[in-house]
Amino acid sequence: MSTPELEVEGLDAAYGASQVLFGVRLSVERGETLALMGRNGAGKSSTFKAVMGLLRPRAGRVMVRGREVTGQPPYRIARAGLGFVPEDRQVFPEHTVEENLEIAERAGVAGREWNARRAFEVLPLLAPLRKRLAGRLSGGEQQMLTIARSLMGNPAVLLLDEPSEGLAPLIVQQIGALIRTLREMGTTIVLAEQNSRFCLAVATQVAVIDKGAIVWRGSVAQFRAEPDIQARYLQV
Repeated sequence: MSTPELEVEGLDAAYGASQVLFGVRLSVERGETLALMGRNGAGKSSTFKAVMGLLRPRAGRVMVRGREVTGQPPYRIARAGLGFVPEDRQVFPEHTVEENLEIAERAGVAGREWNARRAFEVLPLLAPLRKRLAGRLSGGEQQMLTIARSLMGNPAVLLLDEPSEGLAPLIVQQIGALIRTLREMGTTIVLAEQNSRFCLAVATQVAVIDKGAIVWRGSVAQFRAEPDIQARYLQV
């Protein structure tokens, strides 16, 4: 069997004395799009933060292409192959779109596939905005820019935290189309989402998290056939 692009084993994490993750286990193969689904506060963002080193795990392991990165500084985890698109986007508002991409570009990396030219080809919405300050972009444009900026690091796995939240339906459709395009290009993606319709339109696999633990895992087809799981863990 091939080595997973991302493997999370028995991950525990806490904010102070409050434990938020309990033995989280995930495995993502090359080219898969895994939707990590759950209600607000279920542990989706905390899982991403623990994987990225923004929240130090108490136990467990995080492996990127077979290399353990558990608890390392975020910049080292990024260099190991994880790209992270945070929920709040965090663009550099006083820099242009083009400069935001240049800041993130990893020059001199062997096998580097992503540069500004390719980013503008894959995300054509950004091309006419290349000289605009990022702080003057709409929410949807900033989301596209943040995804493009993460790709500039040539990640093995792209983590998208709530990519559709707060965006207009047309922009959500464009984000969905982009995710499908990236998957067709061989990009491995994990997205944390509450929007089940969006997830099922773009994902190949589903993991459901509740109260900080993975409670179900399977294909999109299997998830569609489990209305009880959807009702128990996703409906408000």
